[in-house]
Amino acid sequence: LVRLLARLADADVAESRQTLSDRLSQWLGWTDAITLSSALNASPPGVAAGVRGYDAERDCARVRHDLAQAITATNRQRARRRPGDLPPPAADTADFADFRQRYLTLQQDMETAIGQLRGRLRVALAARSSGMARLATLDTIMERVLGARERSLLSAVPALLGTRFARLRDAERQALADAEAAAAAAAGAADASAPAGEGAAADNPTVAAIVPGAWLDTFRDEMQSVLLAELEVRFQTVDGLLAAFRTC
Repeated sequence: LVRLLARLADADVAESRQTLSDRLSQWLGWTDAITLSSALNASPPGVAAGVRGYDAERDCARVRHDLAQAITATNRQRARRRPGDLPPPAADTADFADFRQRYLTLQQDMETAIGQLRGRLRVALAARSSGMARLATLDTIMERVLGARERSLLSAVPALLGTRFARLRDAERQALADAEAAAAAAAGAADASAPAGEGAAADNPTVAAIVPGAWLDTFRDEMQSVLLAELEVRFQTVDGLLAAFRTC
């Protein structure tokens, strides 16, 4: 996700030299550290009652699939558009506010669905053994103390996409303006005996090569890629719980 955002923002982001423990020490307050220490040093919790017939693998796969489908829905609709269908809104009238709202909605959907899934996995883990019950307790604490930090960091993504939206739109406008100016100059310098009806685009293939509005499809594809990358980041905690589940 970081590499993708750095590329879209045309930024040179160096890999962090901090270890995971060093970074966590900056994110956790002293009260959080006490809570974690107490959970680690306390006697193993009792084994709780589980949910009969719960299939953790299937539940995780279903949630991941549903969220991925929601993310790719817009592009699937675009791919299915037929010649007789109404055209999409003109790229010139596209407003990033609409894309921002969609991104925020999908972020909320991911947070809610994955949070509920983690809860179900913790219940299932706590029913396996006292060690897994302790792991479930630790995950509950980590979700609570790191949740605000995660939301703060991921909430910055739409702003980066807004900058990318404007850059793509402005770049296409500038390319079209430059191509049209070059075509006009070439047409003005053409010999007066040139066949009638030949347009500037025929003399300057650059004009014909630029597809007006293509930048918006590019942006849609990039936003989808960012959302899917964010989904993978958010699912890392689920993958960790599921890996622990498989060892039971």
